[in-house]
Amino acid sequence: MKEPIEAVLFDFGGTLDANGVAWKERFCALYRAEGLDMAADVFESSFFAADDLLVGNLAPTTDLSGTVQTLVANLEAELAPRDAGGGRGLRVASRFLSETSAAIARNRPVLAALSERYRLAVVSNFYGNLEAVCDSAGLAPFFATLVDSHCVGVKKPDPAIFHAALKFLGTTPKTTVFVGDSLHRDREGARRAGLRFIWMAPQGVPAAEALASVEPPIEHAVTELRDLMKILT
Repeated sequence: MKEPIEAVLFDFGGTLDANGVAWKERFCALYRAEGLDMAADVFESSFFAADDLLVGNLAPTTDLSGTVQTLVANLEAELAPRDAGGGRGLRVASRFLSETSAAIARNRPVLAALSERYRLAVVSNFYGNLEAVCDSAGLAPFFATLVDSHCVGVKKPDPAIFHAALKFLGTTPKTTVFVGDSLHRDREGARRAGLRFIWMAPQGVPAAEALASVEPPIEHAVTELRDLMKILT
């Protein structure tokens, strides 16, 4: 890192809860494990339709479990073939939450250590209940601010959502790094805001040749949050 780092911003879904795999891909894999034979692009359309219904329609106090269960209920309404038995959605939600809990448990001590050295924040395209979700996951105490796109009225990759976090933290782009899993929303948003970027990539992705092949090339990538210490120090 060229400048001393004062603050680290994180995406939530796919970064803090899954080590580089976005919710859409995670749900797609879980439904395929349940026997759903659906092309990825068709599932993507169903997922985004279900996801959009949550924005602004969840109570601000809705926790992580309630968020996932509502999203899965929306997905079940979108998907074909329908699940006549009614158990598929329950199994998918349960497995998703179990995987999320395990990832967060691994990441919690890393965030605790980082919070002792840097000011931390979450910047997420979310539904209006990010604070309740982070609180229920035991993550909220590590972050100075939680910036929810629905609450501030702007989404990544718009640089304004990053500037909202910087203003609260009292830091500058040159001394702040953003960690996220999406090259479009996170990397591009960080670039527009003038932040350095660390890619939270799925296992096996951040080989040197893979990083160099991304345009523009990505300087740093990790597959485990604990590896941030090697880059930030």
